[in-house]
Amino acid sequence: MATSKALSANLALIFCNIIWACDYPFYSLILGKYISPIAMVTASLVVAAIFSLIPLLWERAERLEPNDRLKIIGAAILMGLARKLCMMYGLASTSSIDGSIISTTTPLLVLILSVAAGMEHLTRTKSVGLLLGMVGTIAIIIASNSGVHEKSSALGNILIIISACVSAAYMVWFRRLVGKYRITTVLRWIYCTSAIVMLPFGAHDIATTELSSMSGLILFATLFVLIVPTYLPNLLLNYSLRVVTPSVTSIYAYIQPVIAIALSVAMGLDKLHPDTIIFAIITFIGVGMVAASNRTATPKTK
Repeated sequence: MATSKALSANLALIFCNIIWACDYPFYSLILGKYISPIAMVTASLVVAAIFSLIPLLWERAERLEPNDRLKIIGAAILMGLARKLCMMYGLASTSSIDGSIISTTTPLLVLILSVAAGMEHLTRTKSVGLLLGMVGTIAIIIASNSGVHEKSSALGNILIIISACVSAAYMVWFRRLVGKYRITTVLRWIYCTSAIVMLPFGAHDIATTELSSMSGLILFATLFVLIVPTYLPNLLLNYSLRVVTPSVTSIYAYIQPVIAIALSVAMGLDKLHPDTIIFAIITFIGVGMVAASNRTATPKTK
C-alpha cells in the first residue's frame, strides 16, 4: 500500500511539472501578441475560481476563523494577483528559457526570507548554495541586455524574479495558515477572491480579445494555459507533499526548465546560448544545495 502511494505521488509530481513546463513556451507564444497579460491573468483566475467551487459538490464548506479571513485575502492578493501579474508581464517581454530558469530560484528566496524572519539559520551548505544560485540568476539578468540575447529582456527577467519573491513570501508568511485548512478551502478562497478583484480591470481586455485571429496552435496554447495548469496540478502537488519528502519534490522541479527549454527551441521561439547553459547550471547547483538541506516544505500555488 505504501509503495502504491509513493508511486502515485511520484507520478503526480511528474505530471504537475510537465504541465507547468509547457506554460513557459505557450505563454511566450501568445502573450502580448494575441491576448494581453491582464486578460490572461483575469481569465485564468476566473477559470480557476470555477474549478475551485467543484469540490463543494461532495464536501461541506469549511468555515474560516474570523481572524484568518483577512489573512486569506492577503494570500489571494499575493499569489492570485501580484505573482500572476508579474509572471504574465514578465513572460510577455522576455525569453521563456530565461523565465523557466529564474523561476527555479524560489527556494533561495524562501531561505532568505526565513533567515530574515528568524525562522531558519544559515549553514555552510545553504550559504554556498544561496551564493551560487543568486550569482547564476543575476548573470542571466545581466546577459539579457546583450545584443546576442535578442529575445531576452532585463525588465522581463526582473518581473519574473519579483514573481518568485512573491511566491517565497507566500510560503513563509502564510505557511501556518495554509496548514490549518483543507487545501481545497485555501485554493477556493484564493482564486475566488482574486477573480472578483481582477474582473473589473481585465474584463474589457477579455471582451476585446479576437479569438478569430488565432490559428489552431495559438488557440490550443491559449485554452491550455487557461484551463490546465492552475487548479488540478496544485491539488496533485499538495497530495504528493503528504507522501514524499521535500527533497524528492525539489528534484522534480528541475523537469520544468529542461522541458521548457526543449519546447521553446523546438517551436522556434528561442535559442539556447552557451552562456545561458553555464549560468543555468550554476543556478541549478545552488538551488539544489539549498533544497537538499531543507527538511520541510510548504505547498505552493501556480
